[in-house]
Amino acid sequence: MAARVTYSVPGMHCEHCVRAVSEELSAVPGVEDVDVDLGTKQVTVMGTDLDDARLRAAIAEAGYEVG
Repeated sequence: MAARVTYSVPGMHCEHCVRAVSEELSAVPGVEDVDVDLGTKQVTVMGTDLDDARLRAAIAEAGYEVG
């Protein structure tokens, strides 16, 4: 079942941040698309059977905290 999850990641401030978060999230099973809005510091993940703990861990692996 397709799902959409949005996280606030206040520590992002540049394109490097966007790439790091996008790459880590894209590697999580079930993730089909990642949209990062640097202006609002929000990350939207779309996919199937998304696991909240894995998504949060991927953001942490990129070096950021979910707000």
